[in-house]
Amino acid sequence: MGLNKAFIILWWALLGVIPLSIVQAQTTGITDSLNTVLFKISSGTSSKVSYLFGTHHAFGKSFFDPLTKANQALADSEFLIKENLNIQGERAQDIINRRTTLTKWEKYLTKKDLSFINNLFASSPTDYRKMTATEMYVFLNRYFKQQLCLHKDANDTSLSLDDYIGFKAVELNMDRYGLETTEEQIALLNKDVEGMPKRIHKRRLANIVAKIRSKDVNSCEETSWYAQMEIDYQLNRPCGNTLVLTERNEQWMMTITGLIKEKNCFIAVGLSHLMYECGLLNQLEKLGYTITPVPVK
Repeated sequence: MGLNKAFIILWWALLGVIPLSIVQAQTTGITDSLNTVLFKISSGTSSKVSYLFGTHHAFGKSFFDPLTKANQALADSEFLIKENLNIQGERAQDIINRRTTLTKWEKYLTKKDLSFINNLFASSPTDYRKMTATEMYVFLNRYFKQQLCLHKDANDTSLSLDDYIGFKAVELNMDRYGLETTEEQIALLNKDVEGMPKRIHKRRLANIVAKIRSKDVNSCEETSWYAQMEIDYQLNRPCGNTLVLTERNEQWMMTITGLIKEKNCFIAVGLSHLMYECGLLNQLEKLGYTITPVPVK
């Protein structure tokens, strides 16, 4: 993927900030270990059928197109629900570029690393000088996963799997709904590490730049297990992040439950929002919905 295209719709991989360790857990109503990220949502009191798809934001077109059953589920739906909608003028790059404060990057990066960042953003419409250290880290983490772990195809211009599913929905003339605005998500991203010492930011940035420079593909475990669908949903494990997972899931559920009563929906959100005790799978099941795992192809 060309750098200019890759930066056109700059979006934050919140999934990449949340550690998704794979551990054994006791089973509940839904089996914890599954080889799918697609679930059918049905109810004995309604004829409406919806689907829940757990995304990994670093993947895109080349991953989703071969998933025949996931594509069919999308085509059978009337309405797409995703984390946010990339609206012209309110994209991440638009929000960042409107800022007036510049980050003093020499306090976070060595001269060598700053030169690397400057070159990386040379063709970008986003003014990296106005990004926060947290935003820069998340961007570089996404860049590492896409370019080094996944070797994204030059024709794959979608920045994330979520955005590509949104593009497919437009082609299908589906209505779309964003659970949050991009501005809200950027604020959340920064709030999640509020108060983190500068030395930690410096260490994180130095480490991710070093991995990109050295092409260290030994750190690609996360993308590997997602691609292979080796998912342990850990449904009895407490959610470790109240701000990013628990509170957002609860807010989203109020919207999701209202929409799936009225329409056949395809819900595409980060995989971590399906997992753990506070996950959407558990919450929907507790409300009486039947959750059925569906092979993606």
